[in-house]
Amino acid sequence: MKYEELTHQVIGCAMRVHSALGNGFQEVIYQRALDIEFTDSRIVFNREFEMPVYYKNQQIGTRRVDFLVQGNISVEIKALTKLEEVHFAQAINYLEAYDPETGLLINFGAKSLEFKRFFNKKFKQRNQGNPLIL
Repeated sequence: MKYEELTHQVIGCAMRVHSALGNGFQEVIYQRALDIEFTDSRIVFNREFEMPVYYKNQQIGTRRVDFLVQGNISVEIKALTKLEEVHFAQAINYLEAYDPETGLLINFGAKSLEFKRFFNKKFKQRNQGNPLIL
């Protein structure tokens, strides 16, 4: 599995945050704590990475991924008591729109940390930073 070691490092950071803070905080609190863990772990990342969304060669908006790790892994975080199918669909849609190969959905809201890996079946191997045109 490509990026397996890096996704393990990201999940390890998330586990340390969840272990220290538990559940019950707003998403932004976990995002800030994860930022600190990534920095301490020397993981290269962009927080709230904004990318344009295109439709038929026209920009129709922008969307931010919570974290883009080493330009290859999108990380979406939630703070919900229960993840639902809509959250998985959202993570897949973002992954395909941004076009990294791998994505993680991490939920800090449950009693135990929840995470799911996603793989971009539509990966285009384009230059990083260029938007995927739908």
